[in-house]
Amino acid sequence: MDKIQINVDVITGEITQTITPFTAEELAAGQAADAAQIALEQAQTTAKESALAKLTALGLTADEVKALVG
Repeated sequence: MDKIQINVDVITGEITQTITPFTAEELAAGQAADAAQIALEQAQTTAKESALAKLTALGLTADEVKALVG
């Protein structure tokens, strides 16, 4: 996987493009960020499911839960 850097000289209008491979550290940081995002999304889904279950356990109908949560 390569990263592309594009530079534009606003005075001359010259555009240069540099293509370099990602370093191992950059790839690891990207993978860590992806894993963190996935974990966050899973935690949000779990929390929402738990909240819906609790509202249903309190006796609210599906329509009432939908009106509260959206």
